Amino acid sequence: VSNTGYVESLFILYRVTNNTKYQEWGWKIFQAFEKYSKISTGGYSSIQDVRQVDNIPRIDKMESFFLAETLKYLFLLFDDTKSILPLDQYVFNTEAHPFKIFTP
Repeated sequence: VSNTGYVESLFILYRVTNNTKYQEWGWKIFQAFEKYSKISTGGYSSIQDVRQVDNIPRIDKMESFFLAETLKYLFLLFDDTKSILPLDQYVFNTEAHPFKIFTP
């Protein structure tokens, strides 16, 4: 199961600091998902024991938050223009849903 909070933190830190090391770390995470979790017939699996590199024990389950949160934050992390959901105009709830900041 992915740690959405970590990827969310990379996104926020990149947006605030402009430090590309957060994008580099996010890219490594995405590459690991592609290498170890991606299923050839579609989707991604959870991994039972991440310490094993051979014969990876997969769990026949993809959590909905993986698509709805983890991949969303990875996508936003690589928006170099920062024009998609700018943080001065949107806030995210705990489920990664963006809400426009209301100003009366």
